[in-house]
Amino acid sequence: MRAALLLLLLVMDQAVGAEVATQLPAVDAMSSAYLMKLMSALLFIIVLIFGLAWLMKKMQLTQHSSNGLIRIVSAISVGQRDRIALIQVGEEQILVAMTPGKIEKLHTLKTTLSVHRNESAPSSFAEKFNQLVGANKNHAD
Repeated sequence: MRAALLLLLLVMDQAVGAEVATQLPAVDAMSSAYLMKLMSALLFIIVLIFGLAWLMKKMQLTQHSSNGLIRIVSAISVGQRDRIALIQVGEEQILVAMTPGKIEKLHTLKTTLSVHRNESAPSSFAEKFNQLVGANKNHAD
């Protein structure tokens, strides 16, 4: 019984597939219209990749230090491309100025500043992305 049912389904699938294949128009792979569609799709994918990379860099979603020995405690932008950051190396905290061509030490703190971390702050990329998408949905409503 099962074998007959499988044979019937196979025959019907081949018949339907043959009808669909005869209805599809032939595509010339070297036509200018097809090549333009292909190139525009490729360009869209490349722009999307670079756009997402720029967004990750802008939103600082990339991980700075995998072992946790050096970390940025806090940072603030003081210009279009200039930042001041408090960096912790072990138990020592250093205030630095960062420009595109140079990093300069401003001050070494004698006592470390305690930073109150928000426990609900997302730690993984997926959590940060979901929070970002969720925030955009709330603004759209």
